[in-house]
Amino acid sequence: MHPHLLLCVVIAGISGQYPLVQNVTVTEGGTANLTCRVEYNDNTSLQWSNPAQQTLFFGDKKALRDNRIELVRASWSELTISISDVTLSDEGMYTCSLFTMPVRTAKAYLTVLGVPEKPEIDGLTKPAMEGDHITLTCITQGSKPAADLRWFRNEKEVKGAKEVNASGKTFTVRSSLQLHVDRNDDGVAYTCRVDHVALTQTPQQATEVLEVHYAPRVEIIHSLAVPQEGQYLKLECVSKGNPSPDPVMWTKDGGELPDLDRMIVEGRELTFTSLNKTDNGTYRCEASNHLGTSSAEYVLYVYDAPTTLPPSTTPPLHPIPPDPTALLGTHASDRRVTGNRDPNALGQHGTDHALIGGVVAVVVFVTLCLIIVLGRYLARHKDLPKY
Repeated sequence: MHPHLLLCVVIAGISGQYPLVQNVTVTEGGTANLTCRVEYNDNTSLQWSNPAQQTLFFGDKKALRDNRIELVRASWSELTISISDVTLSDEGMYTCSLFTMPVRTAKAYLTVLGVPEKPEIDGLTKPAMEGDHITLTCITQGSKPAADLRWFRNEKEVKGAKEVNASGKTFTVRSSLQLHVDRNDDGVAYTCRVDHVALTQTPQQATEVLEVHYAPRVEIIHSLAVPQEGQYLKLECVSKGNPSPDPVMWTKDGGELPDLDRMIVEGRELTFTSLNKTDNGTYRCEASNHLGTSSAEYVLYVYDAPTTLPPSTTPPLHPIPPDPTALLGTHASDRRVTGNRDPNALGQHGTDHALIGGVVAVVVFVTLCLIIVLGRYLARHKDLPKY
């Protein structure tokens, strides 16, 4: 072989004899695979050692008694080992050595993620009272790096105050949520969710449902806008409170209901089977629980029943034959025809027109008479001789 060609081969072999490694990230409790490769190797051994510089494997020979460490693949170009049930103490710099002259090394950093524990919510008072100020605190431990905590009111995210404290290699994270409790918080679910890179499937979370006690509020709903005599009327007392204000109490004008035969109380409803004028008055519904009492009033005024009846939809038993005179034509002077019409509409309007016509005729007649008399008077004085 030519000396220059031999020199090129040697230089290429030396430049390719460098171990190649990659950093590895694994979740606590998982398995880490450490791989060391070399492109050109002249039968030189590879070796893995831990951050404490303890040899783990030299070629295919295990050097450290640790049942968690196993050989995956060993050849002149690759040495791959695995570490199962990884703990935080396994984190650090691992070294792959290629025993050439001189020895060449490559370093891979093993990062172990600490899995955050399931969060817990403290500070919840059951039940809470309307108007209370409470602080909900969510805590999770064991995360690495520090976890993120998020609050949700039902499905809507709300902002809390976050605090992070280191505990060895892991972190304890707290998040606080200030609440001014009102009745709208009753039955609301507050959820604290942990977001972390180690939680690849489902995030850890905790949920508490708030129970709020509050005094009742009352309103009355009525079934008729214009109640009339003989009609059916229902008044419903709608009361909202926690604990539920049962039962409700109905009164009329400050006293008991006078006619329980027609005024029926069932639960929250007051029913009038047939209204009459004696039902007029102020009806009061009152509801209470241990936090307070609330009431609402309804002023009932019963109107007269309609005096005009709607036309009957029932056909007559015997059909009425048509009036032959009606077929020939009808006239206002025909009594048989005008007798079925509105007498007020026909008579009153006819009298008014006749009266106005008579007055106009008299005025015209008097005016003509005055003109004639005045004409004769002027003509007579015109013919008299002058002196």
